[in-house]
Amino acid sequence: MTSQTTIDTTGPGDKAPSAPSDRSPASGLRGHPWFTLITVAVGVMMVALDGTIVAIANPAIQSDLKASFADVQWITNGYFLALAVSLITAGKLGDRFGHRQTFLIGVIGFAAASGAIGLSDSIAPVVAFRVLQGVFGALLMPAALGLLRATFPAEKLNMAIGIWGMVIGASTAGGPILGGVLVEQVNWQSVFFINVPVGILAVALGVFILLDHRAENAPRSFDILGIALLSAAMFCLVWALIKAPEWGWGAGTTWTFVLASVVGFALFALWETKVKEPLIPLTLFRSLPLSAGVVLMVLMAIAFMGGLFFVTFYLQNVHGMSPIDAGLHLLPLTGMMIVGSPLAGAMITKLGPRVPLAGGMAAVAIAMFGMSTLDAGTGSGLMSLWFALLGLGLAPVMVGATEVIVGNAPMELSGVAGGLQQAAMQIGGSLGTAVLGAVMASKVDSDLAGNWKDAGLPDLTPAQLDQASEAVQVGVPPVAKGTPEAIAAKITDVAHDTFVSGMSLASLVAAGVAVVAVLVAMLTKRGENAEAGAGVGHI
Repeated sequence: MTSQTTIDTTGPGDKAPSAPSDRSPASGLRGHPWFTLITVAVGVMMVALDGTIVAIANPAIQSDLKASFADVQWITNGYFLALAVSLITAGKLGDRFGHRQTFLIGVIGFAAASGAIGLSDSIAPVVAFRVLQGVFGALLMPAALGLLRATFPAEKLNMAIGIWGMVIGASTAGGPILGGVLVEQVNWQSVFFINVPVGILAVALGVFILLDHRAENAPRSFDILGIALLSAAMFCLVWALIKAPEWGWGAGTTWTFVLASVVGFALFALWETKVKEPLIPLTLFRSLPLSAGVVLMVLMAIAFMGGLFFVTFYLQNVHGMSPIDAGLHLLPLTGMMIVGSPLAGAMITKLGPRVPLAGGMAAVAIAMFGMSTLDAGTGSGLMSLWFALLGLGLAPVMVGATEVIVGNAPMELSGVAGGLQQAAMQIGGSLGTAVLGAVMASKVDSDLAGNWKDAGLPDLTPAQLDQASEAVQVGVPPVAKGTPEAIAAKITDVAHDTFVSGMSLASLVAAGVAVVAVLVAMLTKRGENAEAGAGVGHI
């Protein structure tokens, strides 16, 4: 077990630096584990919510600011790109300067950037401040995990991570509902302004409750070249995944960025073996359970985020639901994650992570297979069944994989481990959307012309077929103005059937990824260093 000392650096008004981590519990609110959990959950909720809530506001932003479609894409891409690139470095900053300080800076910056977006009157500052949101979000996410790891004893850590995962899952899935209400009832600016009071609350709680914890052998220097190499490699990888649908998977530009990413990661790995205090000690990956946890997080995000991407189009464009109605139809997924995450934490504490993780990914695989059977006429009851099973399967994976990654890392690298966990999820989400999007596009391209002809519709030129294919890939019937009602109905049927066939294939691929994840889950085990935390506080 890693030797450590817990140091209170919260200010001159606080108690003197603490004794080693086996001292008696602290009194009062400061450092209290459950109040610490509430505090970090408030901050993390902002970041998770902004991952999905803004998508509902994009059409209103585009209309109000007279932005192009490419500009609006950058509102989302800029945020996720900055978040993914910054996470591991941000985790290292927390390990170096303390997770309390890093968390508070992240919350303040995120809330301030949100307010600045709401005050923006053109698209350029909106995109710029979204990038800043991603950077500050990266600061607070690993810090939140680091604080939980240091505050909770091993026997309570899984329950805490379960509630933490519940907050992320509920915020992610609830974003479209809240976003729809705010955009329809207030304005698009309110989607960002809402983060300001939430941020103020998180800072107020953090100042009075959070206690800084640092390992005795925490890093004292920065691996500047390592940060640069890793950031460049991550940027090239995520950028290639974001732009591949536009450039094409076979395009030279796409593969240039992929190759640059591979070279960047190789140079980073080589450098990490040379530097005295590396950004990510490669010895970290000698832990098979930790490595398996990172891979599992990537695979889970591919199946979940990639599959869910098409469900929103299915509900809105095929079933004709409003954004609010679509969000409400996803409540079974959200509800099962809320209910299942704390239960999963208790189960993992009792049984260890291996069985719950494997069982969870098996449930995800079955749910994705079930979603591959959906068609244009599927009722809400059957949809809810598969959404609920998906949420039930995701809960133990979100909790267990996080505990496996963070718990198998030394205490002094808890921030880096938290950054690894979040980066794996972001890369998996981007990879899932890109790869499953390519599967969808390929299936639509191959089926649309034949389905169009079989329906007896007028022939399309190659250019018209390409335009129709782009619309059908998101479930939109390519019906031109003035089209007779009978013809429009046929086009709509063809578009929806073709979209559903593409979604079905993408869901089957996601199910296959989940099956592979079941095998990876069998390599995990309880964190060897989980008991290294919990230096202070009372339960």
